[in-house]
Amino acid sequence: MTSTSTTPVIAIHGGAGTLSRSHISPEQEANYHSALNTILRAAQQLLANGGSALDAVSLAVEMLEDCPLFNAGLGAVFTRDATHELDAAVMNGADLRAGAVAGVSHIRRPVRAARAVMEHSEHVLLIGAGAEQFAQDCGLELVAPDFFSTESRLAQLRLAQASQQTVLDHDGASAMSFKAPATPLDESRKFGTVGAVACDAQGNLAAATSTGGMTNKRPGRVGDTPLIGAGTYADNRTAAVSCTGTGEMFIRTATAYDVCARMAYGGQSLQEATEQVVMQSLPALAGKGGLIAVDAQGNLSLSFNTEGMYRGYARVGETPHTAIFR
Repeated sequence: MTSTSTTPVIAIHGGAGTLSRSHISPEQEANYHSALNTILRAAQQLLANGGSALDAVSLAVEMLEDCPLFNAGLGAVFTRDATHELDAAVMNGADLRAGAVAGVSHIRRPVRAARAVMEHSEHVLLIGAGAEQFAQDCGLELVAPDFFSTESRLAQLRLAQASQQTVLDHDGASAMSFKAPATPLDESRKFGTVGAVACDAQGNLAAATSTGGMTNKRPGRVGDTPLIGAGTYADNRTAAVSCTGTGEMFIRTATAYDVCARMAYGGQSLQEATEQVVMQSLPALAGKGGLIAVDAQGNLSLSFNTEGMYRGYARVGETPHTAIFR
Protein backbone atom coordinates (compact mmCIF):
# COMPACT_ATOMS: atom_id res chain seq x y z
CA MET A 1 0.00 0.00 0.00
CA THR A 2 1.51 3.31 -1.03
CA SER A 3 0.30 6.85 -0.59
CA THR A 4 2.22 9.96 -1.54
CA SER A 5 -0.05 12.10 0.66
CA THR A 6 0.55 10.34 3.96
CA THR A 7 1.83 12.62 6.72
CA PRO A 8 4.72 10.71 8.32
CA VAL A 9 4.31 9.85 12.00
CA ILE A 10 6.37 8.20 14.73
CA ALA A 11 5.06 6.75 18.00
CA ILE A 12 7.13 5.37 20.88
CA HIS A 13 6.60 3.66 24.22
CA GLY A 14 8.81 3.08 27.23
CA GLY A 15 6.79 0.45 29.05
CA ALA A 16 3.40 0.18 30.74
CA GLY A 17 2.57 -0.27 34.40
CA THR A 18 0.90 0.98 37.56
CA LEU A 19 1.33 4.31 39.26
CA SER A 20 4.25 4.66 41.64
CA ARG A 21 3.41 4.50 45.32
CA SER A 22 6.27 6.91 45.95
CA HIS A 23 5.85 10.65 45.84
CA ILE A 24 6.96 11.88 42.45
CA SER A 25 8.35 15.36 42.13
CA PRO A 26 7.46 17.45 39.09
CA GLU A 27 11.14 17.35 38.16
CA GLN A 28 11.22 13.54 38.10
CA GLU A 29 8.13 13.37 35.94
CA ALA A 30 9.52 16.07 33.68
CA ASN A 31 12.66 13.99 33.08
CA TYR A 32 10.57 11.27 31.45
CA HIS A 33 8.61 13.71 29.30
CA SER A 34 11.86 15.38 28.24
CA ALA A 35 13.45 12.06 27.24
CA LEU A 36 10.40 10.99 25.25
CA ASN A 37 10.18 14.39 23.57
CA THR A 38 13.86 14.40 22.59
CA ILE A 39 13.55 10.97 20.99
CA LEU A 40 10.34 11.86 19.16
CA ARG A 41 11.85 15.03 17.73
CA ALA A 42 14.88 13.17 16.38
CA ALA A 43 12.75 10.54 14.65
CA GLN A 44 10.28 13.19 13.47
CA GLN A 45 13.12 15.12 11.83
CA LEU A 46 14.38 11.98 10.13
CA LEU A 47 10.91 11.38 8.67
CA ALA A 48 10.57 15.05 7.68
CA ASN A 49 13.80 14.72 5.71
CA GLY A 50 12.32 11.84 3.72
CA GLY A 51 13.69 9.03 5.88
CA SER A 52 12.06 5.62 5.95
CA ALA A 53 9.81 4.22 8.66
CA LEU A 54 12.43 1.53 9.24
CA ASP A 55 15.15 4.11 9.87
CA ALA A 56 12.84 6.11 12.13
CA VAL A 57 11.94 3.23 14.43
CA SER A 58 15.55 2.07 14.49
CA LEU A 59 16.73 5.51 15.56
CA ALA A 60 14.00 5.90 18.19
CA VAL A 61 14.68 2.53 19.80
CA GLU A 62 18.45 3.09 19.74
CA MET A 63 17.90 6.32 21.66
CA LEU A 64 15.57 4.56 24.10
CA GLU A 65 18.24 1.89 24.60
CA ASP A 66 20.77 4.62 25.38
CA CYS A 67 18.50 6.24 27.99
CA PRO A 68 18.90 4.69 31.49
CA LEU A 69 15.37 5.76 32.46
CA PHE A 70 14.02 2.81 30.45
CA ASN A 71 14.56 -0.96 30.63
CA ALA A 72 16.49 -1.62 27.41
CA GLY A 73 20.20 -1.37 26.70
CA LEU A 74 21.83 0.92 29.26
CA GLY A 75 19.71 0.62 32.38
CA ALA A 76 18.45 -2.90 31.64
CA VAL A 77 17.16 -4.89 34.60
CA PHE A 78 19.02 -7.82 36.19
CA THR A 79 18.27 -11.52 36.01
CA ARG A 80 18.13 -13.70 39.11
CA ASP A 81 21.88 -14.26 38.73
CA ALA A 82 22.58 -10.49 38.60
CA THR A 83 23.32 -10.66 34.87
CA HIS A 84 21.73 -8.94 31.88
CA GLU A 85 19.94 -10.67 29.01
CA LEU A 86 18.65 -8.35 26.31
CA ASP A 87 16.15 -8.95 23.50
CA ALA A 88 15.21 -6.87 20.46
CA ALA A 89 13.33 -7.12 17.17
CA VAL A 90 12.63 -5.04 14.08
CA MET A 91 10.21 -5.59 11.20
CA ASN A 92 9.70 -3.84 7.87
CA GLY A 93 6.09 -3.66 6.74
CA ALA A 94 6.81 -3.20 3.04
CA ASP A 95 8.26 -6.68 2.50
CA LEU A 96 7.71 -8.47 5.85
CA ARG A 97 11.43 -8.78 6.47
CA ALA A 98 12.22 -9.15 10.15
CA GLY A 99 15.19 -9.66 12.44
CA ALA A 100 15.61 -10.32 16.14
CA VAL A 101 18.12 -11.22 18.84
CA ALA A 102 17.48 -12.73 22.26
CA GLY A 103 19.47 -13.38 25.41
CA VAL A 104 22.43 -11.17 24.51
CA SER A 105 24.72 -9.58 27.09
CA HIS A 106 27.48 -7.84 25.15
CA ILE A 107 25.75 -5.98 22.28
CA ARG A 108 25.55 -2.30 23.15
CA ARG A 109 22.50 -1.58 20.99
CA PRO A 110 20.50 -4.79 20.52
CA VAL A 111 18.11 -3.22 18.02
CA ARG A 112 21.05 -2.66 15.66
CA ALA A 113 21.85 -6.36 15.94
CA ALA A 114 18.23 -7.23 15.20
CA ARG A 115 18.34 -5.10 12.07
CA ALA A 116 21.63 -6.69 11.05
CA VAL A 117 20.04 -10.14 11.33
CA MET A 118 17.25 -8.90 9.05
CA GLU A 119 19.54 -7.30 6.48
CA HIS A 120 22.67 -9.46 6.51
CA SER A 121 21.55 -13.01 7.26
CA GLU A 122 19.07 -15.57 5.98
CA HIS A 123 17.60 -15.88 9.48
CA VAL A 124 15.02 -14.04 11.56
CA LEU A 125 16.09 -14.81 15.15
CA LEU A 126 19.55 -15.38 16.62
CA ILE A 127 20.18 -15.98 20.32
CA GLY A 128 22.93 -15.83 22.91
CA ALA A 129 26.54 -16.36 21.92
CA GLY A 130 25.63 -16.98 18.30
CA ALA A 131 23.87 -13.64 18.07
CA GLU A 132 26.83 -11.90 19.68
CA GLN A 133 29.32 -13.52 17.30
CA PHE A 134 27.13 -12.44 14.39
CA ALA A 135 27.01 -8.88 15.73
CA GLN A 136 30.79 -8.86 16.05
CA ASP A 137 31.15 -10.17 12.49
CA CYS A 138 28.93 -7.26 11.36
CA GLY A 139 31.18 -4.76 13.13
CA LEU A 140 28.66 -3.77 15.80
CA GLU A 141 29.86 -2.38 19.11
CA LEU A 142 30.30 -4.93 21.89
CA VAL A 143 30.63 -4.00 25.57
CA ALA A 144 31.33 -5.70 28.89
CA PRO A 145 28.08 -6.93 30.49
CA ASP A 146 28.37 -4.44 33.35
CA PHE A 147 28.03 -1.61 30.81
CA PHE A 148 24.25 -2.00 31.14
CA SER A 149 24.23 -1.95 34.96
CA THR A 150 22.90 0.93 37.03
CA GLU A 151 22.58 1.26 40.78
CA SER A 152 18.81 1.73 40.59
CA ARG A 153 18.36 -1.52 38.66
CA LEU A 154 20.53 -3.37 41.16
CA ALA A 155 18.37 -1.97 43.95
CA GLN A 156 15.30 -3.30 42.15
CA LEU A 157 16.85 -6.75 41.95
CA ARG A 158 17.64 -6.79 45.67
CA LEU A 159 14.09 -5.65 46.34
CA ALA A 160 12.63 -8.46 44.24
CA GLN A 161 14.93 -11.04 45.81
CA ALA A 162 13.98 -9.86 49.29
CA SER A 163 10.33 -10.49 48.45
CA GLN A 164 11.22 -13.83 46.79
CA GLN A 165 9.46 -13.05 43.57
CA THR A 166 10.08 -12.60 39.89
CA VAL A 167 8.78 -9.19 38.99
CA LEU A 168 6.31 -10.32 36.36
CA ASP A 169 3.13 -10.62 38.43
CA HIS A 170 3.23 -6.95 39.26
CA ASP A 171 0.12 -6.97 41.41
CA GLY A 172 2.04 -9.07 43.90
CA ALA A 173 4.65 -6.37 44.31
CA SER A 174 2.80 -4.63 47.11
CA ALA A 175 4.31 -7.19 49.45
CA MET A 176 7.63 -5.40 49.12
CA SER A 177 8.56 -3.66 52.34
CA PHE A 178 10.94 -1.08 50.96
CA LYS A 179 10.85 1.35 48.08
CA ALA A 180 12.81 1.49 44.89
CA PRO A 181 13.89 4.86 43.49
CA ALA A 182 10.84 7.00 42.78
CA THR A 183 9.58 7.03 39.20
CA PRO A 184 6.22 8.01 37.65
CA LEU A 185 5.37 4.34 37.11
CA ASP A 186 6.22 1.98 39.97
CA GLU A 187 9.32 0.12 38.75
CA SER A 188 8.37 -2.97 40.74
CA ARG A 189 5.05 -3.07 38.92
CA LYS A 190 6.07 -1.95 35.44
CA PHE A 191 6.57 -3.89 32.23
CA GLY A 192 9.97 -2.81 31.03
CA THR A 193 10.05 -2.67 27.26
CA VAL A 194 10.66 0.10 24.75
CA GLY A 195 9.37 0.30 21.23
CA ALA A 196 8.55 2.40 18.20
CA VAL A 197 6.22 2.26 15.20
CA ALA A 198 6.24 4.58 12.21
CA CYS A 199 4.58 5.39 8.92
CA ASP A 200 6.66 7.27 6.37
CA ALA A 201 5.68 9.54 3.47
CA GLN A 202 5.29 6.55 1.15
CA GLY A 203 2.87 4.82 3.50
CA ASN A 204 5.46 2.21 4.49
CA LEU A 205 5.31 0.88 8.05
CA ALA A 206 7.90 -0.46 10.48
CA ALA A 207 8.10 -1.56 14.11
CA ALA A 208 10.97 -2.09 16.55
CA THR A 209 11.01 -3.27 20.16
CA SER A 210 13.77 -3.80 22.74
CA THR A 211 13.88 -4.94 26.36
CA GLY A 212 16.06 -5.94 29.26
CA GLY A 213 13.42 -8.46 30.28
CA MET A 214 12.02 -8.65 33.78
CA THR A 215 13.75 -8.14 37.11
CA ASN A 216 14.86 -11.36 38.83
CA LYS A 217 13.85 -13.49 35.86
CA ARG A 218 15.23 -16.98 35.41
CA PRO A 219 18.27 -16.82 33.11
CA GLY A 220 17.29 -18.02 29.66
CA ARG A 221 13.75 -16.69 29.83
CA VAL A 222 12.62 -14.98 26.63
CA GLY A 223 9.48 -12.87 26.43
CA ASP A 224 7.42 -11.56 23.57
CA THR A 225 9.72 -8.73 22.41
CA PRO A 226 11.93 -10.69 19.96
CA LEU A 227 9.16 -13.03 18.81
CA ILE A 228 7.75 -11.79 15.51
CA GLY A 229 3.97 -11.71 15.80
CA ALA A 230 3.94 -11.67 19.58
CA GLY A 231 5.60 -8.42 20.67
CA THR A 232 6.57 -6.98 17.29
CA TYR A 233 4.92 -7.00 13.87
CA ALA A 234 4.58 -4.79 10.79
CA ASP A 235 2.66 -5.24 7.53
CA ASN A 236 1.87 -2.36 5.16
CA ARG A 237 -1.52 -3.93 4.45
CA THR A 238 -2.60 -3.55 8.07
CA ALA A 239 -0.42 -2.05 10.82
CA ALA A 240 2.88 -1.83 12.64
CA VAL A 241 2.70 -2.89 16.30
CA SER A 242 5.07 -2.83 19.29
CA CYS A 243 3.95 -4.32 22.60
CA THR A 244 4.82 -4.08 26.29
CA GLY A 245 3.40 -6.22 29.07
CA THR A 246 3.23 -9.70 30.55
CA GLY A 247 5.27 -11.32 27.81
CA GLU A 248 4.00 -14.85 28.30
CA MET A 249 0.42 -13.74 27.68
CA PHE A 250 1.42 -11.70 24.62
CA ILE A 251 3.13 -14.82 23.26
CA ARG A 252 0.09 -17.01 23.92
CA THR A 253 -2.25 -14.60 22.13
CA ALA A 254 0.19 -13.62 19.34
CA THR A 255 -0.83 -10.10 20.25
CA ALA A 256 0.94 -8.02 17.61
CA TYR A 257 -0.17 -10.28 14.76
CA ASP A 258 -3.67 -10.57 16.20
CA VAL A 259 -4.14 -6.83 15.74
CA CYS A 260 -3.17 -7.13 12.07
CA ALA A 261 -5.26 -10.27 11.53
CA ARG A 262 -8.36 -8.58 12.91
CA MET A 263 -7.85 -5.79 10.40
CA ALA A 264 -7.05 -8.08 7.45
CA TYR A 265 -9.68 -10.75 7.96
CA GLY A 266 -12.27 -9.09 10.17
CA GLY A 267 -12.34 -5.69 8.53
CA GLN A 268 -11.74 -3.91 11.81
CA SER A 269 -10.20 -0.46 12.01
CA LEU A 270 -6.89 -0.02 13.80
CA GLN A 271 -8.64 1.37 16.86
CA GLU A 272 -11.23 -1.44 16.98
CA ALA A 273 -8.56 -4.12 16.64
CA THR A 274 -6.23 -2.72 19.28
CA GLU A 275 -9.00 -2.04 21.78
CA GLN A 276 -10.37 -5.58 21.51
CA VAL A 277 -6.93 -7.13 21.85
CA VAL A 278 -5.77 -4.96 24.75
CA MET A 279 -9.03 -4.66 26.66
CA GLN A 280 -10.56 -8.10 25.99
CA SER A 281 -8.23 -10.80 24.66
CA LEU A 282 -5.31 -10.07 26.98
CA PRO A 283 -7.32 -9.54 30.20
CA ALA A 284 -9.06 -12.86 29.54
CA LEU A 285 -5.68 -14.47 30.26
CA ALA A 286 -4.79 -11.96 32.99
CA GLY A 287 -2.53 -10.24 30.48
CA LYS A 288 -1.51 -6.71 31.40
CA GLY A 289 0.25 -4.04 29.43
CA GLY A 290 -0.27 -2.18 26.20
CA LEU A 291 0.87 -1.50 22.67
CA ILE A 292 1.42 1.23 20.13
CA ALA A 293 0.28 0.81 16.54
CA VAL A 294 0.02 2.76 13.30
CA ASP A 295 -1.59 1.96 9.95
CA ALA A 296 -0.62 3.05 6.43
CA GLN A 297 -2.99 6.03 6.57
CA GLY A 298 -1.13 7.30 9.63
CA ASN A 299 -3.87 6.42 12.10
CA LEU A 300 -2.46 5.80 15.59
CA SER A 301 -3.48 3.74 18.59
CA LEU A 302 -1.68 3.83 21.95
CA SER A 303 -3.74 1.38 24.02
CA PHE A 304 -3.04 -0.04 27.47
CA ASN A 305 -4.97 -1.74 30.27
CA THR A 306 -2.69 -0.56 33.08
CA GLU A 307 -2.75 2.77 34.91
CA GLY A 308 -0.07 4.27 32.73
CA MET A 309 2.30 3.81 29.81
CA TYR A 310 5.28 5.95 28.89
CA ARG A 311 4.31 7.02 25.40
CA GLY A 312 4.35 9.72 22.77
CA TYR A 313 3.88 10.46 19.10
CA ALA A 314 4.88 13.09 16.58
CA ARG A 315 3.52 13.83 13.14
CA VAL A 316 5.75 15.72 10.74
CA GLY A 317 4.96 19.42 11.00
CA GLU A 318 3.25 19.12 14.39
CA THR A 319 4.35 19.43 18.02
CA PRO A 320 5.19 16.08 19.65
CA HIS A 321 2.82 14.75 22.31
CA THR A 322 4.02 12.78 25.34
CA ALA A 323 2.09 11.18 28.20
CA ILE A 324 2.57 8.83 31.13
CA PHE A 325 -0.72 8.42 32.95
CA ARG A 326 -4.12 7.45 31.59
